[in-house]
Amino acid sequence: MKKINMLFEQFSSAITHYSGSTGAFLTALSGVAIWATTGSFFNYSENWQLVINTTTTIITFLMVFLIQKSQNKESISMQIKLNELIASNERASNRIVGIEDLSEEEMKVLKQFYTKLSALAKSDGDLMSSHSIDEAVDNHQEKSATKKQ
Repeated sequence: MKKINMLFEQFSSAITHYSGSTGAFLTALSGVAIWATTGSFFNYSENWQLVINTTTTIITFLMVFLIQKSQNKESISMQIKLNELIASNERASNRIVGIEDLSEEEMKVLKQFYTKLSALAKSDGDLMSSHSIDEAVDNHQEKSATKKQ
């Protein structure tokens, strides 16, 4: 089973890469052009129309799965990279690592925290200031006290 998964991953990566290429576009364009030019030969029959409809439906159906596989891999890769950046920043909240596993309601709560952080940065008059969730209020109070002195 592991070998099948590896083969499928290699296959889906190759097809996804190729399908986004100029060659794939030109191949599809050529196929449509050939189909269109043969219309008069087949008297634009229902079978002639069925060929393009069936072909495009099958290709679209299969590509949905291949593109989703590629998107899943890309999403995991991006999450790992972001998690590494969060984990390596000492001022960032490590609570954010693994956020993709939270429910939508939990994410809404975190969004409220970040909205508050944005408001604190605006009140500082410095949009480049940074706070973590855990330290936001303390940092804001320290900065405000320093500015008053």
